[in-house]
Amino acid sequence: MNHKNTEPAKLVTYVRDGLIEKEHFGYVVRYGKNHIIEKIGDDKNYPFYLRSCAKPLQAALIIDYELDKKYNLTEEEIALCAASHAGEKVHIDIVKNILNKFEIPEEKLKCGNHAPISRSAQDELLLHGEKSSAIHNNCSGKHAMMLGLCKLNDWDMDNYDNINHPLQQAILKKIYQLCEVKTQEFPVTKDGCGVPVPSMPLENILKGYLNLFCNPKYEKIKNAFLNHSYTIGGENRTDTKIIENSKGLIAKVGAGGLCVVVNTQLEEAFIVKICDADMSAREFVTIDLINNLHWANIQIPHNIETNHHETVGTVITNL
Repeated sequence: MNHKNTEPAKLVTYVRDGLIEKEHFGYVVRYGKNHIIEKIGDDKNYPFYLRSCAKPLQAALIIDYELDKKYNLTEEEIALCAASHAGEKVHIDIVKNILNKFEIPEEKLKCGNHAPISRSAQDELLLHGEKSSAIHNNCSGKHAMMLGLCKLNDWDMDNYDNINHPLQQAILKKIYQLCEVKTQEFPVTKDGCGVPVPSMPLENILKGYLNLFCNPKYEKIKNAFLNHSYTIGGENRTDTKIIENSKGLIAKVGAGGLCVVVNTQLEEAFIVKICDADMSAREFVTIDLINNLHWANIQIPHNIETNHHETVGTVITNL
């Protein structure tokens, strides 16, 4: 796997009073009806880690094991299990509800302490002199789900993050199945929250999303995304903006500059990968592509402003 052969395209240019100030490179792949429809930049099928884009695929086990039925999980709770939430009170309350249903203490969460992504939630903690804990971690919903699956299957809860644990083996098997990847074909790493996360070409990630969100078996997960956009992300999160301001679009961001968008009506999907993982560049490319495809009309400002709100430049996407 030679990364040197890949040829990322210039996707975003920041022009300030006539001069190029910043440029961001990356890849876009669009897939549907069992073939690649469009590619921007040549990724040469290089594998990238899924990071948090793995979450909806991991959540498929909720349905496979009927965790939702056995613990009477609401649609919103299912959404949080697949979310990279911003750590706001609304998110924390749902995680606590899930853990209460499972009768599992917060201390069992192995995602690690993490400040909330939301600036408002960070300020709230400071205001009350409180410290962030594992429950504020954007992956705490996923980890709560994992603990629930362990309880349901009578698996050990103390090392559920280990790659050889039956839970993680079941998750990897499911992801490979959905994404149509041969087991152990590509490297596996530990995600930021400590659990295994696989890598694969961008095309396979799209196959996984379409196999999940366009399969009636997993309709509960699809509806959880479509009906609970704020639960999926939160304050100023790209995926929340996309789901909220469209009809039938599902979006999920992942670290490393990733964002997947699924048009559930057309059964098409695209993925954006920004090489330097810049989150603003990722949002510009993803939303501009949605608008160009006429999948929705989502307005975000492209002007570059001074602190005095004087426009001095613009952000251009090369799509």
